[in-house]
Amino acid sequence: IEDRKPEARSSNGHLFTSLTVSSTTLCSSCNRSITAKEALSCPACNVTIHNRCRDSLASCAKMKQRQQKLSMVRNSSALQNVTLRTKTPMMKERPSSAIYPSDSLRQSLLGSRRVRSGLSLAKSVSTNNIAGGNEDSSGLKRILSQSTESLNFRNRTLSMESLTDDGEWWWSPLLEELQEEGSCVQADSWSLAVEPDFLQKLHKDLIKQQDVIYELIQTEFHHVRTLRIMEGVYRRGMQEEVMLEAGVVHTIFPCLDQLLELHSSFLSELLNRRKEGLVEGSSTNFVIRSIGDLLLKQFSGQSADDMKKLYSEFCSRHPKAVKLYKEVLTRDRRLQQFIRRVCRGPLLRRHGVQECILLVTQRITKYPVLIKRILDNTKGSEEEAQSLSQALQLLKDLISSVDHEVLELDRTRRLQEIQARLDPRAQAEVQGGGAFRGGELLRRRLLHEGTLLWKLQGSRMKDVQVLLMSDILVFLQEKDQKFTFASLDKSPVVSLNNLIVRDIANQERGMYLISASTPPEMFELHAASKDDRRTWMTRIQQAALSCPSRDEFPLIETEDKALLRPDIQQKDREVLELLQERVTLFSDLVEATGRGGTEEGGVEVISCCSSSCRNLFRADTPHAPQAEPLLMGALSEGADKFPLN
Repeated sequence: IEDRKPEARSSNGHLFTSLTVSSTTLCSSCNRSITAKEALSCPACNVTIHNRCRDSLASCAKMKQRQQKLSMVRNSSALQNVTLRTKTPMMKERPSSAIYPSDSLRQSLLGSRRVRSGLSLAKSVSTNNIAGGNEDSSGLKRILSQSTESLNFRNRTLSMESLTDDGEWWWSPLLEELQEEGSCVQADSWSLAVEPDFLQKLHKDLIKQQDVIYELIQTEFHHVRTLRIMEGVYRRGMQEEVMLEAGVVHTIFPCLDQLLELHSSFLSELLNRRKEGLVEGSSTNFVIRSIGDLLLKQFSGQSADDMKKLYSEFCSRHPKAVKLYKEVLTRDRRLQQFIRRVCRGPLLRRHGVQECILLVTQRITKYPVLIKRILDNTKGSEEEAQSLSQALQLLKDLISSVDHEVLELDRTRRLQEIQARLDPRAQAEVQGGGAFRGGELLRRRLLHEGTLLWKLQGSRMKDVQVLLMSDILVFLQEKDQKFTFASLDKSPVVSLNNLIVRDIANQERGMYLISASTPPEMFELHAASKDDRRTWMTRIQQAALSCPSRDEFPLIETEDKALLRPDIQQKDREVLELLQERVTLFSDLVEATGRGGTEEGGVEVISCCSSSCRNLFRADTPHAPQAEPLLMGALSEGADKFPLN
């Protein structure tokens, strides 16, 4: 924003100056866009409004403060001969009335919003309440100077909310706690964390090893901090302040509690190992002699299975979570206001919602590099080196499994998208009789997809979307954002049983598919490149080798089963939504009762002491122990098959 002309206009204590603004600037009074011809700004309080709205704006808080200071100076000069009682020096504080209106006024403006009476300015903006506040204390002063600036609120009345919510940083205690817990990993490296005299006594190989172990602990703490910010700031704010639906929040932050519990436990063990390595009489000097056993425990057995399941789900849902968050952020102004207030802090400014989600998806890929470096610098201990080597191999297998699971889940969701875009009336006649409908696709696994050219009679080429399924090839055509079965000279559904794949000798991109049906059929397809043709031929041949027989897997379901499938799928979705709602209600109930045991309808609800708020359901029946695994299994299976939009 640049000054357009020096003309100044005074109103309600504001000294307005005409400005040139962008088309996206909003009026702090009426919350509508401002054009360059009618923009006014008060340099004292940094408010920007329309020219026509200047008389409706509240009095300038900065001007009031200056008048109060002038009044105090005059009074002190008039009473300079009067001896006052000794007072302890205090920081000059901005009058709380300029920032916080009375409780009654807040109740009338904000309705049911919670009011924190007696909240002092010093407490609300203290740099000790914000992690990293010392780095950006000037930013806090800037925020105070802009306390009357509009934050894109719905109307002029709600712009008063910017004067109250700036102090209600309910996430500040969490940031304080994270800052305190991270005091042991604040140094950039282990060499800088220990005392120089202690460092000089150690061998260089041990120093390198300890630097990498320290980096592992430090990055694990940062990962847990990211998860806690997602859970304690963003998710809580979206649920309690923005009031988003539970299903939307769960889609943005899938399996967050389980991930937080898993990594908090691992971090606790690493910090205990650091504590055990402290030199007697020192709180900073430590050496961790063995860490391979902890890594073996973390990346094998039940812990590895949990990591595989959680990261497979989280990483596969990453694109959908980010897309949904962007959509909600675009249309929900309450979420926009909340994110603006959150991102004022220096730590949260670097950890937005999208950044946090991306950091979580990348974490599992960081472990192999760190463990390999620890192994390379481990000298003189064959047992430790062997443990590290085994942990490294287990971790590589785990990452490979996660990649495979993510790929399968992505293919499943992609198949669901294709089936949803398929014309409900579309069907294809298959050899042997019968109508192949869109519901048949969901019975199968999608192995590969892409666009190929199908050569027809008369040298005509037709673009087709080809789906390589577990037992068939399906040719589709797209029209008006909808898919339909390709209505060409042959059936668009080709069985992989005894299918022969051959390349065309004189063409780099062509291939023949020869079906062993009765009568036999031949398809001539052309790929986009030679490499693309090779990929298609290889995958079709592999799928044909593992194709199930028609006795085990019929090409078309019986008509009765086909008619029942949509109803079953709809019921599954309803059950999934009810189960998720039930778990959410139980979690809220446990939190409302102080995380203790409660009894509802003859069923005792007990919350574990872990951070995941995991609920156990107990009742006096012989089948009760089966309730929890059945419920959690149903939730997991339903979430994989029918993800909520």
